[in-house]
Amino acid sequence: MPWTFSELTPERILLAVEKATGLRMTGLVAPLPSYINRVYELQDTSGLRHIVKFYRPGRWAKNALLDEHRFLLDCQEAELPVVAPQNFADGPTLAEAGGIFFALFPKKAGRELDITGDGDWEMLGRLIARLHNVAASGRAAHRLHLHPEKTLHQDARSLMADCIPPRLRQEFEDLLARLKETALPLFEKQPVIRLHGDLHRKNILHRPGEGLLLIDFDDMMTGPPIQDLWLLLPDRPEKCPREMGLLLEGYESFRPLPPRSRDLVEPLRAMRQIYFLAWCHRQQKDARFAATFPDWGSEGFWRQEIRDLQDQVRRLTPRAAQPGFHFIADL
Repeated sequence: MPWTFSELTPERILLAVEKATGLRMTGLVAPLPSYINRVYELQDTSGLRHIVKFYRPGRWAKNALLDEHRFLLDCQEAELPVVAPQNFADGPTLAEAGGIFFALFPKKAGRELDITGDGDWEMLGRLIARLHNVAASGRAAHRLHLHPEKTLHQDARSLMADCIPPRLRQEFEDLLARLKETALPLFEKQPVIRLHGDLHRKNILHRPGEGLLLIDFDDMMTGPPIQDLWLLLPDRPEKCPREMGLLLEGYESFRPLPPRSRDLVEPLRAMRQIYFLAWCHRQQKDARFAATFPDWGSEGFWRQEIRDLQDQVRRLTPRAAQPGFHFIADL
């Protein structure tokens, strides 16, 4: 029978890694913070530290995980600051034990990025543009496609099936239809590339003396490039034009941003709200989830979520905030 995460004992972890790598490990098995997957720090007998990640069963298929690894290896080859998976003894970067896929990474430490000046925003823009130059050189056929007809449709369908209280279902369905109808024209003819997908500040580390490090590609997907920029902003684009301008100035020194990309920010924010709700729906039977989200699924919970989404959907009317900018109206 396949293992569950609770069956990942230190003995099984060490045995699986030793068998896949041919390395001899010490007894160190230190769990690291990770809600979705299970991540541990190990040490081999030569003294080298490693990070092993056991992927949550059922979340990603094997080919989807290999798409993520391929992207990381492409970035490493282009000398981008990422942590790429290591090859196992028989070659691949992905192994399996007890029905759970796992990968091994070198240990690299750093602290959460602290943006302190204009130069930091420009530096971030340049780094993301370099990432996107690599991203555009390949495909990720087995990952999610961030688009109203793809991810939004799939997430909405899973929520509507058995999640929304009956008396709120029609209101929620009408709201999703309005979101999709408004967002679709904005995505028309927008180019898509491989993306980090969840590029907020906690997923960028600063390593003293070495610079920045991009981490946690677990939500890697395909979609419009602006997705990897807007999550870094301290507020909505029209409320932080200086930071947005500096970020784009750095980005466009290495790579042009497709026209009207900035009109996608608020639709993407709304889609992220739906994506998070669908993610919660998939995790609701997990013991950690119940402790973290005790009110999940109640009628009061859904009423508040609908109010938040209504407020967000009202923001989806585009306007030109100033010449050359295409922001979303803050109604």
